[in-house]
Amino acid sequence: MIKRTPVIDTIYNHSSVRHYRDEPISPDLVRTIVAAGQQAATSSNLQLYSAIAVSDPASRKHLAELCGDQEHIRQAPVFIAWCADLSRLHRICREQGHQIDAEYMENFLVAAVDTALLMQNACLAAESLGLGTCFIGGIRNRPAQVIKALDLPKLTFAVSGMTLGYPDSAPVNRPRLETEAILHWERYDPKDEAKLLDLYDASMRATGIYQGRQIETDEDSDQYGWREHSARRVKKTSRTDLRVVLEHQGFGLK
Repeated sequence: MIKRTPVIDTIYNHSSVRHYRDEPISPDLVRTIVAAGQQAATSSNLQLYSAIAVSDPASRKHLAELCGDQEHIRQAPVFIAWCADLSRLHRICREQGHQIDAEYMENFLVAAVDTALLMQNACLAAESLGLGTCFIGGIRNRPAQVIKALDLPKLTFAVSGMTLGYPDSAPVNRPRLETEAILHWERYDPKDEAKLLDLYDASMRATGIYQGRQIETDEDSDQYGWREHSARRVKKTSRTDLRVVLEHQGFGLK
């Protein structure tokens, strides 16, 4: 039995919002949301992240084009770029007479995890205030151009974007996998996975989300489900220049 609290209710009500009202968001509200994000756990209290809030319509239009031409980036009053950021510690090291070691993959992973925790906290804070959000992985589509657009220094990289605004209608909540499909006890054991995935395919088909959205298939939409949709997505390569851009930004990735 899953226990419910107001916080858990907010978590369960999460849904990506892609249509927003034409209503501005004050800088103080953005600051409130980002400050709540900062209360997330952070490795060794290093706080290896930065957030760039973009409200200028021309800038959001440009970012929308760089992020896959997504209309809700233009529409939302605020777009936030969540950045893994070692540059602050680099500047601190110089001031303190030390040399930062950013040559290893661990450094980037720690910064990326810190950033993910920050932005998830911020998302929950925003939703608790009646706002809607949508994370934008498309910010990694053209990373070099995003770096230029946001004037990101070395040792900084935009991990994800996020639209922020007031929803113009109630968002649709999508089901998740049964917890038993992802929760293992003592050791990894997927013995009941097939049955659980059958159930999830059926529940996702029932939402109607795949109508007209099948990827490279003529399969009957009555049989097309999460497994087929997801498998067809991950078989494709994408964003193949990320390592080059990350290395250019100063992340060693050894």
